[in-house]
Amino acid sequence: MHRVFVTGATGFVGRAVIQALRAEGHVVRCLVRRGSERDLHGFEAIERVEGDVQAGPAALEAGIAGCDTVIHLVGIIREFPASGITFDRVHVQGTRNVVEAAGRVGVRRFLHMSALGTRAGARARYHQTKWAAEELVRASGLAWTIVRPSVIYGVGDGFISLLARMVRRLPVVPVIGDGQNRLQPVPVEHVAAGFARAVRVEAAVKQTYAVAGAEVVTMQGLLALIGSILDRRVRTVRIPLGLMRPMAH
Repeated sequence: MHRVFVTGATGFVGRAVIQALRAEGHVVRCLVRRGSERDLHGFEAIERVEGDVQAGPAALEAGIAGCDTVIHLVGIIREFPASGITFDRVHVQGTRNVVEAAGRVGVRRFLHMSALGTRAGARARYHQTKWAAEELVRASGLAWTIVRPSVIYGVGDGFISLLARMVRRLPVVPVIGDGQNRLQPVPVEHVAAGFARAVRVEAAVKQTYAVAGAEVVTMQGLLALIGSILDRRVRTVRIPLGLMRPMAH
């Protein structure tokens, strides 16, 4: 049995990871930002510690102390600079704080969630900061494992569920480009199970895993699949990439 400290526990992936860890018999301690306690409603058999990954390593040490494993899940896909929420502060500085605190209190295992597409020289600022965070983990001296998931789906996700709402409500669904871009969505339960199992598996130490679903689908094909499940005819309109780039920025 391990005592596992989880950051990002109140998120979509975090809640699934808690369930997977509990199923493996681990004791779970969650870092919870003030005001987010309601997001763990129903998870009674866990320990809760109030805090924030941006608070600095010293503020995190007491919460992590006594745990032998950290699973670091915190990440954002959109910045809010006016509120101080940026890729640099969350992905890079937040990871640095957790890594340093974990090292100071004697944590042995460190499991880190990155993202598919993360690499040196990436164009997107999102992936650039994810890479910088990975480099901090690799240089930490801890027994690390890095997981790079593809698009993750499940109840309450922010992608497949969004597409389903669009199919239900809109007369036409916008598709960026020709709709032939390929995806390998992965169930959240599979990602969570991987994290939970990696806690005990020594072969996972110093490994980076790309995690994707078994099937490759195009965006157009995914929308058609959602439409068939919902018994809706899906009409799409193509949005040129050139038009979307400034909007996405």
